[in-house]
Amino acid sequence: SAESRAAALLIAKGFRILARRWKSPAGEIDIIARRRQLLVFVEVKARANLDEAAESVVPRQRARIAAAAEAWLAVHGAGGFRDMRFDAILVAPGKLPRHIAGAFET
Repeated sequence: SAESRAAALLIAKGFRILARRWKSPAGEIDIIARRRQLLVFVEVKARANLDEAAESVVPRQRARIAAAAEAWLAVHGAGGFRDMRFDAILVAPGKLPRHIAGAFET
């Protein structure tokens, strides 16, 4: 699945997966991972090609993911993390997944 490919990419980059498909009343986060003092909330998008996947992360969805991240932090705390960010991993058939760090920054 796309999430499995995304998780494998993150692990190869030195991240440890903390949660997959974490659900809260605010929404769902596909992958939550950490690397040293960095906590990342990852949205995985699978489409026919990478450009379509990139275009599918819309502002309303970003707000929902941010609210879900706040819910995760309320449950688990932010202890030990100096930095947090929102990433996207784009997945398309026959292509290597593309990791976009800080994908929600404008």
